[in-house]
Amino acid sequence: MLNKIFATGLSFLVLSTSALAARYDVDPVHSQVHFTIPHLVMFKVRGTFTDMSGQVEVDTTKQTITAVQGTVKSASIDTRESKRDEHLRSPDFFDTAQYPEITFVSKKITGKGSKITVVGDLTIHGVTKSVELKGSYLGANKDPWGNERTGFEATGKINRKDFGLTWNKALETGGFVVGDEVQIGLEIEAVKQK
Repeated sequence: MLNKIFATGLSFLVLSTSALAARYDVDPVHSQVHFTIPHLVMFKVRGTFTDMSGQVEVDTTKQTITAVQGTVKSASIDTRESKRDEHLRSPDFFDTAQYPEITFVSKKITGKGSKITVVGDLTIHGVTKSVELKGSYLGANKDPWGNERTGFEATGKINRKDFGLTWNKALETGGFVVGDEVQIGLEIEAVKQK
C-alpha cells in the first residue's frame, strides 16, 4: 500500500491508500460546485463555479471515498449577473488575478453510503482553513461508451470572513448587503482512470 503524495500548487497526485480504492477523475460537464449566501438580510444569492477539476479515490465495495482533491478557477464564478460577477472577481472579494484557484484536499474521511464525513483543507483567497463536508456516495455504473463512473454529493458551510472576504456595506434599515455564512454544495460525477 502506498501513501498519499501531494505536489506543490495543489496539482494532485494521490496513490492508493486502500488496496480496493480506484482513482477517478472529476467530469466537469456532469458535476456542480455551487453556493448560497444571504443578500440584503432576507434574500439569497446562488452561484456556481463552472471551471473545475479534481480526483477522487473510491472504494466501491465499501461504498465510500478514501481521498478527494478538487480545484475550481475562481474567475469562473457565475451568479447570473455579469456586474455582480465582475465585482466578485475584483480585489473586494476573490481577487481572481492574484488568487486564481480555490482548492480542497481531504485529510480525513469517515463513514460510508449516505453518511460520509470529509474533513479537509479549503484554500480561498490565499487562506487555508479546515472544513467539514457531509455527503453521500451515490454508486457506480458504466456509461454507454464503457467508462466506469461513480458519484457523490456533499454539503457544508463556511464563514467567508475566515478567508479574508470581508467587503460589505451597511443598510439603512440594519444589517448588511452580504451575509457571512456561505452554504456550499457539491454534486460530483467522476470517470475511472484507464
